[in-house]
Amino acid sequence: MKYLEQYLRKVFTVDLRALALMRIWVAGIVLLDLAIRATDLEAHYSNMGVLPLHVLHQHLWLPQFFSLHALSGLWQVQALLFILAAAFAISLLLGYKTRFSTIATWLLLLSLQNRNPLIEQGGDDLLRMLLFWGIFLPWGRFYSADAVHARQQGVVPQQTSYFSAATIAYIVQVGLVYVCTALLKDSPEWHTDGTALYYALSLDQILMPLGRLIYPYPELLRMLTLTTWYTELLLPFLLLIPFYNNFFRIVVVLVLTGFHIGISLTLFVGLFYLINIASVAGLLPAPVMDWLDRRVLGSFRRPGLGQFKNIFGRLSSPVSIKVQVNWRKPLLPRHLLAPMRNGLVAAMLFYCLWWNLSTTNLSLYKLPDSSRWFGYLLRLDQHWGMFAPVVFKDDGWYVLEGYTAGGNRIDLNQQGKEVDYTKPASVVSLFKNDRWRKYSENYLFIHNAYMRPYYCNYLMRRWNEAHPQHPIRQLEVVYMKEPSLPDYELADPTREVLCSCANQPE
Repeated sequence: MKYLEQYLRKVFTVDLRALALMRIWVAGIVLLDLAIRATDLEAHYSNMGVLPLHVLHQHLWLPQFFSLHALSGLWQVQALLFILAAAFAISLLLGYKTRFSTIATWLLLLSLQNRNPLIEQGGDDLLRMLLFWGIFLPWGRFYSADAVHARQQGVVPQQTSYFSAATIAYIVQVGLVYVCTALLKDSPEWHTDGTALYYALSLDQILMPLGRLIYPYPELLRMLTLTTWYTELLLPFLLLIPFYNNFFRIVVVLVLTGFHIGISLTLFVGLFYLINIASVAGLLPAPVMDWLDRRVLGSFRRPGLGQFKNIFGRLSSPVSIKVQVNWRKPLLPRHLLAPMRNGLVAAMLFYCLWWNLSTTNLSLYKLPDSSRWFGYLLRLDQHWGMFAPVVFKDDGWYVLEGYTAGGNRIDLNQQGKEVDYTKPASVVSLFKNDRWRKYSENYLFIHNAYMRPYYCNYLMRRWNEAHPQHPIRQLEVVYMKEPSLPDYELADPTREVLCSCANQPE
């Protein structure tokens, strides 16, 4: 048991400053996510949009789900909840009442994601889990308002390293993302043929400039495919090596950061790459954080920078946060709080580990369906099926074909120009943001056919409200299907009408 504890401490101890850096990054991503989502308050979160509440509850809701955003179909109520979420995210970023801000930010993010699952992607699951484990991490002890307050109280610890069940959960969670997605990619195109990246870059809906540049080179794509699969499968295990731990952590952080930057330059993945980079920021070892303190934060202490000298000098000082509770008498003795917290985190980590492994094809006893309610309640459910087991191949582009009163046909996707079925120069530019791209991807699936009329009617109403002099009387959501074929063969696009709606006669 002694050697096991020594091993765990060696492998799963983190630097508190790195956790603080991750906290700031995660809070910034939450704010950016809210800003992007806020441009579609009516479309994605109100009863006037593409997913009214009665449709949500009929097709996508589970009894265990929680959502303040699902209490009202008014976009004004959604706006108030967005403002509240932004306020708590700012508080988290600044490290003010850090644990409470973390809990509130996590709850409001969970609530928001439950309101419209049709626009969610894998990065949203990871962001939710980072905030969840952050509840149990002391990531407010550095670079925070709490740190300033604690320092004023004269509370200063002797070291910056930290170990607990929560640090184990955090590092294991990071590893699960990559190992499980590799295990789910069990098709030949990933680890034998090496054609997965070729098919991914054949998807014009997500193709970015760098992807277009490397697409014509099949051997390069094959090498990158195999490299991607082996990196995801094996790289996380470097974090479990008990010697040269700092070196291996730096390798993992650098490789995964470069990996996700490369993904963002080749494929349109929204905030996915930023969330994944944030997830490894907490792995930065003490020597790296010492260097950042000297070279980055230390630069704010140079003469001539006025109040920044004092502000950053205080924020970069190591402190320990004392949580003040207004109750006269604690519910539990203080010496029992840490063991109980560690026990609770260990139990939830085991649950998450079991859930993740149950999604793979490994021969093991799967998590019983009767136990999944707990995962749905706290949204610990996870599935890292990015391009797994095979890459989606039903590529194409949308033509929003509107019929005017005069008999003309216009494309709402092209600002009302005459309908043209020719593939646009950039299909990805047709999407306002990654939320709409994900929605459009889900729109194609037969089991999501229920959502099609609401999207069609929403588009028609918004067009007619914005163009009262040139209204349309009918709209067809057309998908120009162009399946991805092997060996750079090109398929002839076929016109598929996914949905049609018309104005009711007066």
